[in-house]
Amino acid sequence: MVHEGSPLRLVPEPAPGTVAPRPPRTLGAVELVPGRVRAAVLTMSGAVLRRAEASYDAATALPADIDAALALAAEVFAGYDPVGVGVAAAGIVDPGAGLITEVNDVPALHGYPVTARLAALTGAPVRVEHRARLQVLGDRWFGAGRGRRTFASVSTGEVLGVGILYDGQVLAPAGGRSGAHMTVSASGEACTCGGRGCWKTVATTRWLRERARAAGLGDGATLAALVERDDEAARRTVEEYAENVALGLINVQHLFAPGLFVLHGEAREGGERFRTLIEERLRSDVASAGASAGAELPQVLVSGAAVDDVALLGGAGLVLSHL
Repeated sequence: MVHEGSPLRLVPEPAPGTVAPRPPRTLGAVELVPGRVRAAVLTMSGAVLRRAEASYDAATALPADIDAALALAAEVFAGYDPVGVGVAAAGIVDPGAGLITEVNDVPALHGYPVTARLAALTGAPVRVEHRARLQVLGDRWFGAGRGRRTFASVSTGEVLGVGILYDGQVLAPAGGRSGAHMTVSASGEACTCGGRGCWKTVATTRWLRERARAAGLGDGATLAALVERDDEAARRTVEEYAENVALGLINVQHLFAPGLFVLHGEAREGGERFRTLIEERLRSDVASAGASAGAELPQVLVSGAAVDDVALLGGAGLVLSHL
């Protein structure tokens, strides 16, 4: 249908014996986390061509509400024909079945068939993996991990987790989690998972806000604002937060010795000071424990991208890894 006033462009037929050029191949990516769905079309080299976002109420949503948010975000694929779509999901996932098995903060996502839903919306093959594990693929294919066979990619902020590339392979055991629920304090606070002392209870934005409020630093304090403040209470809060983030990374370093940790999310707001605090704590622990011969001294990098798309890049990387 041609609308009135629309320019009519004639496309010549290809000459006999020639083949019409194929449109450039694209990758699809979706991030599904509590309260939000993001989707993007990317080039084969990881450049974002188009993006979309939709929201839902994590606590009260029904599966139909998730369907609606997913459909709204998936409109970004209209006019494209991605070779595949990779989904970066929060919670526990079953990649083989294409299900999100459990998300503590979103009851509607328990058993949610995300790959079937997206395949029906896009007509493309769809794969799903845990967000933290996928983000290491984003760094491997398109970011600071290019050329490395072993390193860790870390999400910080409201969502906490670690993805590990070990000797060229993503560590993704069946039923494995992101590390957010590793125990860092035997007598710590109760966690949403039902356990106590989980890394998540002391190293997420929720902890930071509560600690800042208790220290008299106001409601809704952000890491960026606390780093900028020139007072003792803010300094101690930032240092404790960096220490808490480092606790989980120390465990990862002892187990897998990734050497390089690439931080995404809220850690970017803390700038060089926050990065240095985490790196110094990591190196101090390795030195005091006695580093193994040949082990790489831990290095911490913080994503410098203007928009931190590591989860979407990880979804694209998942597609690339299976081509």
